[in-house]
Amino acid sequence: MRNIKIPYGYEPAEALSKGTLIYYDSFEHTSDIQLDLAVQQAEQRSFAKLVLYPLHEQSTKRMYAEPVSAYYKREDRLHEWKRDRGYHDVAIESWEGRRKKYTPVETALHHIMDTYRAPYFLYVTPDMANLLASYASFEAWIVKVRLLLSAEPDHIHPRLTQYRQRWDWVGTDAT
Repeated sequence: MRNIKIPYGYEPAEALSKGTLIYYDSFEHTSDIQLDLAVQQAEQRSFAKLVLYPLHEQSTKRMYAEPVSAYYKREDRLHEWKRDRGYHDVAIESWEGRRKKYTPVETALHHIMDTYRAPYFLYVTPDMANLLASYASFEAWIVKVRLLLSAEPDHIHPRLTQYRQRWDWVGTDAT
């Protein structure tokens, strides 16, 4: 074994990155610009990994009660965007596509926590944040995950107000 001298205060580059930013969405109406903004946020805030988590059509139908295109079509579009932009560090999580059924958010988060590095930040739209806050399980998992909203919300669910310290939006740099 060989001794190595390092300067006082040295931190390896890996220790400087924050963990995982999970973009949790159906990606039905998400534009390339919105995807690029998520990559930009992951880089600016020094996340180790950006994970795109497309929801299965059964999950989307239960959450929004509106029709959505097939999971594989939305996933293929994300792979095409990633390939065209050259984002090799972006992961597209296909676990929900393999399940082929409705997946509650807490189940999805358990999978993410078992697979990726902490801390965990969920990148969502303001509408998705309000929807997630309306679920009974919200209070159980919001203490383990922070939310990063893609825009400033017009309307804030009372539970989001209650857990204001657990979320932020991309217009601010508090996280």
